[in-house]
Amino acid sequence: MRMNLAYTPSQAAINGVMGVTEAWRDPLGLMLASTGEGVFGVDLDGLCVFINPAGARMIGLEPEQVLGQNMHVLTHHSHGDGSHYPLDDCPIYNAFRQGQPCRIDSEVFWRAEGSSFPVEYSSYPVFDQGQVRGAVVTFVDITERKQAQDALHWAKNELEQRVAERTQALETALQQLRELAAWSEAVREEERTRIAREVHDELGSLLVALKMDVGWLDKRLSEQEQRAAQETQSQHDDMRGKMREKCQNMGRLIENAVVNVGRIITDLRPSILDHQGLWDALAWQAQEFVQSAEQELKWCMDVNVQRVLPEPMAMAVFRIFQEMLSNVGRHARARTVDVDIVERQGWLHLSVEDDGCGAEARVFESAQAYGIMGMRERARHYGGVIDVDSQPGRGTRMRLSMPMPNGEAAP
Repeated sequence: MRMNLAYTPSQAAINGVMGVTEAWRDPLGLMLASTGEGVFGVDLDGLCVFINPAGARMIGLEPEQVLGQNMHVLTHHSHGDGSHYPLDDCPIYNAFRQGQPCRIDSEVFWRAEGSSFPVEYSSYPVFDQGQVRGAVVTFVDITERKQAQDALHWAKNELEQRVAERTQALETALQQLRELAAWSEAVREEERTRIAREVHDELGSLLVALKMDVGWLDKRLSEQEQRAAQETQSQHDDMRGKMREKCQNMGRLIENAVVNVGRIITDLRPSILDHQGLWDALAWQAQEFVQSAEQELKWCMDVNVQRVLPEPMAMAVFRIFQEMLSNVGRHARARTVDVDIVERQGWLHLSVEDDGCGAEARVFESAQAYGIMGMRERARHYGGVIDVDSQPGRGTRMRLSMPMPNGEAAP
């Protein structure tokens, strides 16, 4: 092919570029040689009639080694999984058999040494005087694109999996929160019922007895006034004795009522926590527990007793301690309770250990372990954690670790 350049140079310019113009005599060859895409042509038999250097290089051959070869047999004979690719199904051949151009990016070409690479190729029929004479195929190695797509797909799947896991975790946490709220409400109602029952049974019966004694005194005083003139001195003294006995009985009933009221108030909120502080309240609670449970107490407290915790935080520590002791009383069947309270590096460590029956770790992680969940929620609110160490037959140790006000990082 010759090109007629629309340029009229001077004689000097002509003399300077005589060798250059010869290189432009085959612009199609120059274009095929300079492109990074592979380009080849096939005749009606599928035999290669030309291929550019980039295309030959991609399939691992020299251009002269490819000319005259059946391109389907040479580089398109199998699918990516290695299965046979029938010639009749080849879109490249359909371009000149059926006059159907195509653009494919989901197949592979094979190198001479037997490896494959993903390609995007286009096949267009070549017409000469209205007749199809073959096809021109352009192709490009899209390995990097496929790798990027695979990486993107992997990242998308990974993200979807993480989102699903987080969603499941949130749903589980929400369900546990709902169950914990329902359990807390049930416990609250149970506590209200218990307090109402105690008020009714204890204080109610005392007040009824006081009312009856007051009614008896009122009646006897009325009768005394009516019969005062008729009664003898001995009868008068006998009535006075009975009235004094009634007054003494009323005094005892009132004392019992005061004791019961104090006990109920202590159950609702221990006054010792307000009057003497957290540390004395913890010691008092431990003594009360072992006395009622008939267990031996081993007590160790190494804290700055002058330090005063904020009231909500002190109440949280006290309630967690109560729940720890309650677990020992309900489940442990222990003989000894070891309480250790220390302050280290700005952190409060409170542990309750028993020599009871113990349990498997999964028991304390169960969704129905509301007591443990409640303790952990209280502790988490103030940046603390609850650790449980237990084995069947070897007892249980529950430990609260909570940063003190202005405390340091966890050791």
